[in-house]
Amino acid sequence: MKRLLNTLYITSPETYLCKEGNTVKVEVEHETRLKVPIHNLSSVVCFGPVTLSPPLMELCSNHNVSMAFFNEWGKFQARVHGRVSGNVLLRRKQYRSADLEEFCIQFTRSILAAKLMNSRTVLLRAIRDRPEAQGNTILNHAQQKLAVIIKELPDTRNLETLRGKEGDAAKIYFGAFDHLITRNKDTFYFKERNRRPPLDSMNALLSFIYTLLTHDVVSALEGVGLDPAVGFLHKDRPGRPSLALDLVEEFRSCLADRIALSLVNLQQIGAKGFQKMESGAVLMDDDTRKTVLVAWQNRKQEEITHPFLGEKLSVGLLFHVQAQLLARHLRGDLEIYPPFFWK
Repeated sequence: MKRLLNTLYITSPETYLCKEGNTVKVEVEHETRLKVPIHNLSSVVCFGPVTLSPPLMELCSNHNVSMAFFNEWGKFQARVHGRVSGNVLLRRKQYRSADLEEFCIQFTRSILAAKLMNSRTVLLRAIRDRPEAQGNTILNHAQQKLAVIIKELPDTRNLETLRGKEGDAAKIYFGAFDHLITRNKDTFYFKERNRRPPLDSMNALLSFIYTLLTHDVVSALEGVGLDPAVGFLHKDRPGRPSLALDLVEEFRSCLADRIALSLVNLQQIGAKGFQKMESGAVLMDDDTRKTVLVAWQNRKQEEITHPFLGEKLSVGLLFHVQAQLLARHLRGDLEIYPPFFWK
């Protein structure tokens, strides 16, 4: 369990939450682990088999404390709130902000700064960890180019220009990506990003992990009452979770790409786990998919220190914290949205 941003996150299975006066009491195996005054909370977020007593739900309802429920894999299940809720106002603010070019520009600059800096950090870490590797010259050249684009972001005041810089940065980063792969190069090579369908094993792996990441971010946004479909960097399109894709940019390289590289370079997956179809598409088999899912869930259990909050939390809570920070920014509680910078 963890308390962040006036939100109580319950991650321990079989936890029981009940009312004690005007306090939320948290019990695990009939032992009291935590007591939090209700007026110190804005929401309670529960993962897995967690039980809330009816009197506690009434207490939360009367104090406008929302309750969000996710399964143990992080899939959004339900959100419960009382008679008065700020979520409609929050979503209206989100919709209005999406129509304001200046807001979209400011938000996009923040998101892209995090994306590019996190991508650059991935390249720099590879150079540091393998100082004698042959591809380090290309990796170093790529990180220098990314550094130039990062410096240009604060002075870029046009949304389409920002999108263009994102595209340029992606070409630079993925242009060097093959030199991050150190094992099984006959199977796991990278020439360019391709999808729908992926045409090689590495792209198939990346696409699957990106899907897992997007799924978790969508759930986190739904948990705070935001509409995952209305974004600021990605344009609206029927069926596309544009806001989720906005936040995903912060985590692609430092989380998704690093998991993919780790699975390949540590030889936890191999050529036999991928099949090339007659259409040219490359698909993963069930066993490989399970291996990736286990690696994804294990990574989400690891702890890091949040760069903005300065508190330790599991990687799996990162998406929920960033969604909360965005909601606070939209409400006016934070002047700017603080994206996630990986260190």
